[in-house]
Amino acid sequence: VRVSARAVYSKYSIEPASPINFGAVLRGTKKTQIVVLENKGMLNFKFRIHQGPKDASALESKSSKQGEFVPSATKRSMGRKSSALTQGHLNLGMFTVSPCSGSISPWGQQKITVECIAGQEGTREEHIYFDITSR
Repeated sequence: VRVSARAVYSKYSIEPASPINFGAVLRGTKKTQIVVLENKGMLNFKFRIHQGPKDASALESKSSKQGEFVPSATKRSMGRKSSALTQGHLNLGMFTVSPCSGSISPWGQQKITVECIAGQEGTREEHIYFDITSR
């Protein structure tokens, strides 16, 4: 009896790469952009999108200097504090992300919609994180 296996990990791409900039949006109007998450590996994977911590810029610069990755559990707990997750949508102030979770088969892709509904005047910025199983 011959037995064989091949160990692999999830491979993916996210287009467009960060940052997504909506530019100027007229107050009271909606603008939409699409992010494509593509499975470039041999296995199905699940994904979840979470809100990043308010001090995400500080965490990113710190982790990149130290060569570390912010743990998914930390991101999840920080993201739940100020975001609202309802029926596949993640509401982040004037931004809405959907779907915010799912499964992608090998060589498949998921289009993720990011909507900006301009409310109050001023500049807004949010950070989102993609949590992909077996990355």
